[in-house]
Amino acid sequence: MAVAQKRVDFAYSDPLDVGRLLEMEEELTMSSAEVVALLKEHISERRRDRIDEVVASRCKSIVPVLDGIFDTGNIAAVLRTAEGLGAMSAHMIDTQPVKKVSARVTQGADKWVDMTTWTDPAACVGALQEQGYQVVATHLEAAVPLETIDFTRPTAIVLGNERDGVCEEVARAADYRCIIPMRGFVQSFNISVAGALSMYEAARQRQEKLGKVGDLSEQEQQILKAVYYLRAVNQGDRLVTRLLAAGA
Repeated sequence: MAVAQKRVDFAYSDPLDVGRLLEMEEELTMSSAEVVALLKEHISERRRDRIDEVVASRCKSIVPVLDGIFDTGNIAAVLRTAEGLGAMSAHMIDTQPVKKVSARVTQGADKWVDMTTWTDPAACVGALQEQGYQVVATHLEAAVPLETIDFTRPTAIVLGNERDGVCEEVARAADYRCIIPMRGFVQSFNISVAGALSMYEAARQRQEKLGKVGDLSEQEQQILKAVYYLRAVNQGDRLVTRLLAAGA
């Protein structure tokens, strides 16, 4: 079953809920332009240039979904790959207590990738399809080769756990099942490698067919730039409070 194509929603709106983003006790709302103006001088020019480059390549149309993955090292590795290839967000289906992801492995990627956690696999898939994503589950049976999937469409790539793969609920509800062709005796790749290959193929197709990986409008880029400014400064809650009090 194919989903109708539509432009997927952007995660943030202007003005920004700065209080929530910085986990402040008090409520604070500011426009993205106000945030950038307030914090610009507290972020190095080199860092600002890097944020501009990253924001221009951010893609909301490709999201990884981690289905019941046990190993926190694998979770961290997938997040690092996702961030490095331009993903803005990821989803995790997990009925167990929240896992602590290794900062050593993510190399800070978890700071820049928004994670949504689900306990109901069907609800996760349904929500993504409702938002306009085609859901593609990596699978060993009744699957098409990875490269035949059209990643120019908004796509959620589901990576199953190390022992059983994607759960039955996800396999049934997915729009497509895909497999990474193997040339050797082993049946499948490690989950972090499978995630890297899948997301790289998505980025490759988008660059080749659309001319770019990123898909944010200029307005969305401005908003995300402000969000990243808030995340880039040390003790952002204290800095913003101090600057506002000083009338900066």
